[in-house]
Amino acid sequence: MSRKSYLFTSESVSEGHPDKVSDRISDEIVDLFYREGEKSGFDPWDIRAACETLTTTNRVVIAGETRGPDTISHADIEDTARQAIKSIGYEQHGFHWKSAKVEILLHPQSVDIARGVDVSGNKDEGAGDQGIMFGYACTETPELMPAPIHYSHKILRLMAEARHSGEDKILGPDSKSQVTVRYEDGKPVGVTQIVVSTQHLVEDIDSEQISAIVKPYVLKALPDGWVDGDTVWHINPTGKFFIGGPDGDAGLTGRKIIVDTYGGAAPHGGGAFSGKDTTKVDRSAAYASRYLAKNVVAAGLATRCTIQLSYAIGVSQPLSIYVNTHGTGDVDEEKLEGVLGDLLDLSPRGIREHLALNRPIYARTAAYGHFGRKPDAQGGFSWEKIDLADALKSAMS
Repeated sequence: MSRKSYLFTSESVSEGHPDKVSDRISDEIVDLFYREGEKSGFDPWDIRAACETLTTTNRVVIAGETRGPDTISHADIEDTARQAIKSIGYEQHGFHWKSAKVEILLHPQSVDIARGVDVSGNKDEGAGDQGIMFGYACTETPELMPAPIHYSHKILRLMAEARHSGEDKILGPDSKSQVTVRYEDGKPVGVTQIVVSTQHLVEDIDSEQISAIVKPYVLKALPDGWVDGDTVWHINPTGKFFIGGPDGDAGLTGRKIIVDTYGGAAPHGGGAFSGKDTTKVDRSAAYASRYLAKNVVAAGLATRCTIQLSYAIGVSQPLSIYVNTHGTGDVDEEKLEGVLGDLLDLSPRGIREHLALNRPIYARTAAYGHFGRKPDAQGGFSWEKIDLADALKSAMS
């Protein structure tokens, strides 16, 4: 029997965390290629990007493979990186959007990889690599996300909003949160431990003063009654966090994949998302699997759903579709696997068409999670729609 009472913890990191700075730069470059492709008439289906970024003290190194319009220069890419850093809020001596040295080591995509992915003759677009991707949804929050990661993200988003608006002038861009949720009868009911570490822009400030700034954001983020007298707080537990961001610790693209997804509450296939165009099924199929899992739960077929997809490089259709409703729904999971494959073409092209992924929408995904966010007017987070729920109900009835 599965446990009904337990503690579960997830963490989040802010947009100013060094790894997230790297993710943001990489995704801004993906957006640059889609955006400039639209302007120049370059076929968006032919855009390719696999962009990795390293950030450290006043230095940015961008490497990887791309394909797109000839109008994009190294100067454009450098400016894109600088504007991303500026937007995050880095104007400190150790990492400044103006003075950081930016090195660009991008080169064309391998012709061997392109051969497997590009459409030629009657050949369908193949997956950009082999791999396994997971999607997950549950009824713990209105967004159908696990509670620990959802509220960890929310704390940092509220702090970032206050910083960007000018409401708070003490908090720095770099911060981390961690929430330990208590479950009773399988449902989240409260928080036993809260950890928030945040950079501060005033050097001579102590943990008690930071605590007074941070606690209202935490209380606003969490449901009423989840924090009580037994909840343990850890605010800047080392006592000082003045040196932050890439000046305090090097950052790399793709190093926060659990933060990006479900906070450890569901499996992860291992592939990162940021910096990749959507021929890379690491990204597009992870979005598709979340989309399908969310629609299963939204349709009332289960209160928890995990979906796995698998692919081989150069092969269009998935090698397998796996559905697990964890005993929370009275459905034939084997039948559901077939229905999901009928409702959505799970080839890379089918996913990109259905979710409208050939757009410059990815910088917004680089922090505070790729999942549990509302679809926006620009087409971002389209994988959060629940427009298949009625069709699923009908097909499974």
